Amino acid sequence: MSKVWLITGSSRGLGRALAEAVLAAGDNLVATARNPAQLADLSERYGGQVLTLALDVTNEAAAAATVEAAVKRFGRIDVLVNNAGYGNVGSIEDTSLADFRAQIETNLFGTIIMSKAVIALMRGQGAGHIIQFSSVGGRIGPAGRGAYSAAKFGVEGFSEVLAKEVSPFGVRVTMVEPGGFRTDFAGASTVLAEGRAEYAETVGATVRFQREYDGRQPGDPAKAAAVIIHIAGLDEPPFRLLLGSDAVRNVEKADAARIAADREWRAVSVSTDFEPDAEVGAMPWEKKAG
Repeated sequence: MSKVWLITGSSRGLGRALAEAVLAAGDNLVATARNPAQLADLSERYGGQVLTLALDVTNEAAAAATVEAAVKRFGRIDVLVNNAGYGNVGSIEDTSLADFRAQIETNLFGTIIMSKAVIALMRGQGAGHIIQFSSVGGRIGPAGRGAYSAAKFGVEGFSEVLAKEVSPFGVRVTMVEPGGFRTDFAGASTVLAEGRAEYAETVGATVRFQREYDGRQPGDPAKAAAVIIHIAGLDEPPFRLLLGSDAVRNVEKADAARIAADREWRAVSVSTDFEPDAEVGAMPWEKKAG
């Protein structure tokens, strides 16, 4: 049976690749973007199989109206893909609070708003799949991406809680964590600011890498789309799924370092527990006299 998908940020990048793959597979799609004119060709090619809508994911009323329109057109929503997002590069010191708020509003609150908009529907259906686009930046905090990683780390925590709460209703949650894919995310979609000279070896290095990486990323958007369609068809989809060899390599390295650090400091960590019926003794880092 064909599925009904709702994809945010369908006009470009991985969202566009997924939208085209969903339609080519014969499923129905609610494709959204801030500017729905960018989706007109999908309507021309697929007719009634697709509903294109303007959507600002930070607008709660617009999110509710989008879900209502989707149900009116197709009767249900089987898969929500929270893909809309962007990430500028700049030092925390030089990133304005307005820019911080804007990135967090779109990347984190947009995900929260859209997820909340479908929970009651999917609970009533007794089924559904919410696919969150996180990022390697939701597992690792690279220099220059303070606002973006703050948002994506938030998406990860939010989604862990969401998955536990909705799983009894037959609703599944998956976080996809892409590395570098050949989309315009590293190009026109991103503002790159090397900033002051003091950050040349940290933020500046990230900016230079981003410029050099654009067009050479290892990830193929069409293959990512195929994988997402595959996991949407599984009874037990993964909760986390890295996408791309660079994502796997970098997260494995970071996770190994995190585990090693936790082990190194384990004695200090557990030393903070109460010791029943005993006085506090010497702390692990205190040298014994004599």
